[in-house]
Amino acid sequence: MSKRIHFIGIGGSVMHHLAIDAHHKGFEVSGSDDAIYEPSRSALATHQLLPASLGWDASRISSDIETIILGMHARLDNPELVRAQELGLEILSFPAYIYRQSQNKERIVIAGSHGKTTTTAMVMHVLQQQHYQFDYLVGAYVEGFEGTVSLTEEAPLIVIEGDEYLSSALDPTPKFLHYQHHIGVLNGIAWDHINVYPEEATYIAQFRKFAEASVKAGTLIYNEDDPKVREICADNAAIREDTIKIAYKAHPFNIRENKTLLKTHLGDIEVPFFGEHNMTNLAAAKAVCARLGVSESQFYDAMRSFRGASLRLEVLLEKDDRHIYRDFAHAPSKVAASVQAVKAQYPNRRLIACLELHTFSSLDKRFLENYRHSLKQADKALLYFNPQVLAQKNLPTFESQELRDAFQREDLLVFTDIAELVSFVAKEDLKHTNLLLMSSGKWGGIDWQEIFNHA
Repeated sequence: MSKRIHFIGIGGSVMHHLAIDAHHKGFEVSGSDDAIYEPSRSALATHQLLPASLGWDASRISSDIETIILGMHARLDNPELVRAQELGLEILSFPAYIYRQSQNKERIVIAGSHGKTTTTAMVMHVLQQQHYQFDYLVGAYVEGFEGTVSLTEEAPLIVIEGDEYLSSALDPTPKFLHYQHHIGVLNGIAWDHINVYPEEATYIAQFRKFAEASVKAGTLIYNEDDPKVREICADNAAIREDTIKIAYKAHPFNIRENKTLLKTHLGDIEVPFFGEHNMTNLAAAKAVCARLGVSESQFYDAMRSFRGASLRLEVLLEKDDRHIYRDFAHAPSKVAASVQAVKAQYPNRRLIACLELHTFSSLDKRFLENYRHSLKQADKALLYFNPQVLAQKNLPTFESQELRDAFQREDLLVFTDIAELVSFVAKEDLKHTNLLLMSSGKWGGIDWQEIFNHA
């Protein structure tokens, strides 16, 4: 009889891939969720794993289930979770489950408040180009890979994007601590997730734990340009003495005629991505790949064809005198980095930056001041938030002026109606202009790609 696994929160971006993976391995898979969006819905339906109905139902949970995988958004009072506890079933968070599936592999874990998705994607791209056999967990779709998770029996190593968020309602451990890295990367620290780390010091402490969790004779690769990272990694007596420490800085580069060129001893090498933050990501990926036996020439050759992860300065429209980018940037450091990157790459074009406040942190008035000057380099700055989302999160709404004060831009244009925002943007003259759309949300369900298909 095949092992039965039940996923509470099967529609999650990682959870649905884990469910499909378990199904492929011959396990009997069931699952539930209160909302399932694309692309999870179609992927689950294709493999006949889509729940017959949405919502939670304790009757789905029975004693023949061997393992419950608990998604991070399921609450403690979830009736299926309560029933599983009553039956004494094994309950794992998804990072604990991933560790179980990869405990015999070499584990490379890439962490940090920003840059971890792109750095992970860069390492994956290089290893694929060099025909390495490896598994992976990454937070966005990467060109050349199916899905965001791969767990096989054969691969001797796994590349993991390590998130500092809590593992589940039952497990307050930061996800990246479950993976017990052999090679750990710490790329940058900027306070986030105020809902679970209300104090900045508590947030930073999680990364200290990560640095100190290096296994025997492990490797810790860290960004010495980041003062918080440097403090945690450089002279921390709690890190094992046998840990190999490798510091890196942003890779040297030039911008010439709107093209980014890496400065290397092999000569200038043009790459199809840009921004100083991506040069930091590249330096981290290069250090990881070197530890895995990839030569400099092999690494640089792979970077020539790296197109980035989805929603990371992703091009929606490209013409001679304009670009429209969609970016996952939402935290202050990410917003500032993306705005700076586009302006530096195209200094002679006007830049319109449009940001959606969507996450709990970004919608919390206590956190707003962290966005100060993050939109400074944009020629025109637009801000959108949905009052209904604030109400759902039990947060007070914003006045336009307090947002202008927080961002330190008196000319900040604030929208609370998505139709009005779309109408405003659609009327903008985009000649010699770049438009940067930044959000980790859904922009009220609008499809920017469709809007600009005929631009």
